[in-house]
Amino acid sequence: MDELVKKLAGFGIPAIILLVAMSATGLAGAAAFTAALAALGPFGMLGGAGLLLLIGLSADKITEFGYAKITTMVIKEQLKTNTKEDMIEKANYKFNPNKPGIFQWQSVDDVFLMVVD
Repeated sequence: MDELVKKLAGFGIPAIILLVAMSATGLAGAAAFTAALAALGPFGMLGGAGLLLLIGLSADKITEFGYAKITTMVIKEQLKTNTKEDMIEKANYKFNPNKPGIFQWQSVDDVFLMVVD
C-alpha cells in the first residue's frame, strides 16, 4: 500500500504542472492540452510529454528516499568543497540580503537547520 501511495505522489506533480500550463494557454479542451505540451517541451508535444515523464520519475525517486535524506546528501556533498562558514554566509544572504545574520543555525548530524527568530 505504501508503494502505491509513493507512485501516486509521483503522478501528482506532473499533473499540476500540466494543469497550470493548460490554464496559461488561454485555450480550452484538446487545444489547451496540445498547446501546453508543446510549450513545456523542447521538441513540441513529444518533448513536453518527455519532460512530464522525467518530472514524474524524479518525484517518485524523491518520495522513495524522502526530502530530508536528499537534502542531507546534498549538503554533505557541498561541505566537501565549501566551509560551514561560507555556507552559512551564503544562506543568510540568500534568505535575507538586507539583514544578513538574523537566523540561528543548528547543526544536527553535520547538517545545518535554519531556525528563524
